[in-house]
Amino acid sequence: MTDRVFNVLFLCTHNSARSMMAESILSRIGGGRFRAFSAGSQPSGRINPVVKALLERLGYDVAGLRSKTWDEFAGPGAPEMDFVFTVCDNAAGEVCPVWPGHPVSAHWGFADPSSFEGSDAEKAAFTAGIYGQIERRLQAFTSLPLASLDRMAIKRHLDDLATHRESAA
Repeated sequence: MTDRVFNVLFLCTHNSARSMMAESILSRIGGGRFRAFSAGSQPSGRINPVVKALLERLGYDVAGLRSKTWDEFAGPGAPEMDFVFTVCDNAAGEVCPVWPGHPVSAHWGFADPSSFEGSDAEKAAFTAGIYGQIERRLQAFTSLPLASLDRMAIKRHLDDLATHRESAA
């Protein structure tokens, strides 16, 4: 069981900011134990430019990132997901497809960098803050002993992570 690779899908309405950051972060910190994907119910067709600049500055390869519909992950031939996380409140309220394999799901809401108003520097700082929140949540997720937990215990842990408040830095 320790060699198992878990498929994780991050959902957001436009698949342009939070879900892209989550996919990138988990791909980097997952230690080969996780394969990350992202999608949206109404994909924008582009990566938020502030998010793209942040990821590039942090050394991520963004060449393969693209905004895509969640339908790609609900049909025949799609990878079977073990976990599905909504990372925006709009996506959490939408009727999602029925995911093959019935993955464990949780809602981890984060503020939307795409709707933040301010100067370019303020947008960059806000986006970096959201990135940090997502990264800390995913570090906690990847440290869970998934192989030794049953489905209900995993769901409890994921919900606990969702309600954990970020400490003021």
